[in-house]
Amino acid sequence: MTTTKSQIPYVVKGPQDAAATIQTRGMIRQPGITSDTVGASKIWLGLVTAAPNEEGQPHHHGEAETAAYVLSGKVRVYYGEDFKEFVEAGPGEFLFVPPHTPHIECNPFDEPHTAVLARSPDNIVINLGK
Repeated sequence: MTTTKSQIPYVVKGPQDAAATIQTRGMIRQPGITSDTVGASKIWLGLVTAAPNEEGQPHHHGEAETAAYVLSGKVRVYYGEDFKEFVEAGPGEFLFVPPHTPHIECNPFDEPHTAVLARSPDNIVINLGK
């Protein structure tokens, strides 16, 4: 049996340069598994961090589903009319944001937060301004 490049497992040594992916103010997304790093075509996986007392801008992720696993600190996600509703996730918790859902991610706490972030089909970020 012949193995093609698309059938070879890959290891990416740590999070890659944040400049290689789309960003939103208040959060730093560092890619890991992407179309650029391994040729992935249906998933983006990386690390996201936010400094204490940071707030992003309104955005959504188009057709992409977003899932996160919080490693440390807490993340708050505002959504709904005038972004008045929110959910909060802390260490050991998973967070899901459906496609096309306008939201604001923030860290209104005094410690940084870090999470593993996955999007499918890609890291689509559509900033809505503020």
